[in-house]
Amino acid sequence: MLGEQTLKDDHEEILQLVSFKIGREEFGVDILRVQEIIKMLQITSVPNTSDFIEGVVNLRGKVIPVVDLRTKLGIVKKVHDKDTRIVVVELDDKTVGFIVDEVNEVLRIPKSITEAPPEMVSSIHSDFITAVGKLEDRLIILLDLEKTLSTNDIRELESV
Repeated sequence: MLGEQTLKDDHEEILQLVSFKIGREEFGVDILRVQEIIKMLQITSVPNTSDFIEGVVNLRGKVIPVVDLRTKLGIVKKVHDKDTRIVVVELDDKTVGFIVDEVNEVLRIPKSITEAPPEMVSSIHSDFITAVGKLEDRLIILLDLEKTLSTNDIRELESV
């Protein structure tokens, strides 16, 4: 029996996630979507953009738009501090930075410990959530960053 269990575990799908916090909630995104994680940079605001677009940053000579994930998820803004990070991802062939309160770790979790999201998870619209991971002592909300941005949002980011 023990051998069967080990064999079964060897074939189980493992999710690799970058975990981060926004407020008291812990989120995870697929590590393959993340290009890099950087400390806060000087953000240049862009006039006449949506409130969730914090502005743009110069990342090694490339200007990229930066989204305040708190605002986009409907969470009250807060002042950036020493733990604030920008998670840089590629969405629809566009490099975008997402501001998060802090980055925790890279996690490897079996897909079997995740389940479909409930209708509402801590006031965040469930369309943004792919699953909820149940770890021993905490829950991780798995986000689909592409779904956090509508087609119009992406068009607006492309024009920034």
